[in-house]
Amino acid sequence: MFPGMANPFRSRPLTGKRIGAAMAVAMLIDAVQLGLGPLGWTFVDEGLDLVGMILISLLVGFHPLLLPTFVVELFPVVDMLPTWTACVGAVILLKKRASANAAPTAPPTGPVVTPAQPPEPRGPVIDV
Repeated sequence: MFPGMANPFRSRPLTGKRIGAAMAVAMLIDAVQLGLGPLGWTFVDEGLDLVGMILISLLVGFHPLLLPTFVVELFPVVDMLPTWTACVGAVILLKKRASANAAPTAPPTGPVVTPAQPPEPRGPVIDV
């Protein structure tokens, strides 16, 4: 096994190049399937879907949304819809949202200031 290739489908940091390449792959697959027509050629659509899922997984990391998209693409007329483009857009959105929520906040640098205690009342206290 090649070093660093233990799991090629692991989650990868989203960069502009990876996002652009994944969207380009998805749009190309959708365009070719639209051009082939609703019935397509025998096993060409399925081969495109398999190659697309692998390439997208290698670019942005595997995500469970890729599996139902692959299954839906097996139905003849549904593969005319831009399902791969929508799926890649959703995966990128979900991964960005998850990374934004998981981003640790840096602890404050500098002296820690504790809030001052309120002064003790002097004289009678009127409680209403």
